[in-house]
Amino acid sequence: MADTTTLPRNDTLDRVGLWRVLAVLCLTEITSWGILYYAFPVLSVSISADTGWSLPVIVAAFSLSQLAAALTGIPVGRIIDRIGPRTVMTSGSVLAVPSLLVVAAAPTLPMFYAGWIAAGIAMGGVLYPPAFAALTRWYGDGYVKALMILTLAAGLASTVFALLTAALVDRYDWRITYLVLAAILAIITVPGHLLGLRGRWPHPPAPTGNHPVDHRDASHSRAFAALVVALSLGAFAAFAGVFNLVPLLIEQGFSPSLAALTLGLGYAGQVLGRLGYLPIAARTTARTRIVAILAATAVTTALLGIVSTVVALIAVAVGAGLVRGIFTLIQATAITDRWGATHYGRLGGLMSAPIVIIMALAPWAGTVAIRVSGGRDQARLCQGLPAVL
Repeated sequence: MADTTTLPRNDTLDRVGLWRVLAVLCLTEITSWGILYYAFPVLSVSISADTGWSLPVIVAAFSLSQLAAALTGIPVGRIIDRIGPRTVMTSGSVLAVPSLLVVAAAPTLPMFYAGWIAAGIAMGGVLYPPAFAALTRWYGDGYVKALMILTLAAGLASTVFALLTAALVDRYDWRITYLVLAAILAIITVPGHLLGLRGRWPHPPAPTGNHPVDHRDASHSRAFAALVVALSLGAFAAFAGVFNLVPLLIEQGFSPSLAALTLGLGYAGQVLGRLGYLPIAARTTARTRIVAILAATAVTTALLGIVSTVVALIAVAVGAGLVRGIFTLIQATAITDRWGATHYGRLGGLMSAPIVIIMALAPWAGTVAIRVSGGRDQARLCQGLPAVL
């Protein structure tokens, strides 16, 4: 493992340039995730109450946006490999603003869906995969530390923008809230990506050791397919579990406030997991890390449906969050660890597409599984089933 305690040497950006890129991406990822992703769960009930559209129909529009983001990520990865992130991420930011305006103004359900599909295309150009590709190429051997800092910062998005969105919708309505959020998105992310991601894009690093010269040698390999399947199943377990945690806890007799606290402590655990990734990466192999984190995902997800005391539940929730935090960095570094950074954008887009789709379907699938099974004991079992699978 390369030493990641200092900034790497780079022939296209000096130390100030590297810090500028990292700082800008931290700010734009917080904003993009917060507004395009985390604001929706806060506003979905208000949207349903105001429009009369059922909640499942509204959530389906958001799920379609995730599908659009996943499919967009594949060509985005190829483009970033060739020309860098500036044009792609700026274009994504520009598209995101009118997309939210369409969502906010939508008089009909088809228009609402169209706005979210456009927003999903924008997400494919501004969320984690393109940011990961940018830092991996620009930071060279120091990419792990840069990715850790980015994910730590972006982890604030859910807290910052959930609170801001809730405050706005309490004072105004959901349409005005989205108009305000669209303005914030325009002010921060468009100039941020346009001006902050300046700098010559480095040539891809030459393949070394067993790393493939042609990206198709990696993407068509059994190892790549196995990695994608494993990470997709891990994402399904983690996100199906966390999304359905609060309803499950309330069904078990916990108060809504205690259930929300448990969920929040899980997000705090994610920060601990990301902080601990550097020493873990320095002491383990890529294969060991992936196997261990998938096993831990299975165990913690199952335990969330089994434990019943408050102390044990909080401990498991923090542990599950810790595992999810590490899982994010496993996903960010898996390509480079196994196949090098030469074709990171292409391979990252191909790997991320099914994972994003699974993440979009997991909450709905978990909810269906619990409803179909019926009963509290069966709900506990269904909470753990994705992890076992």
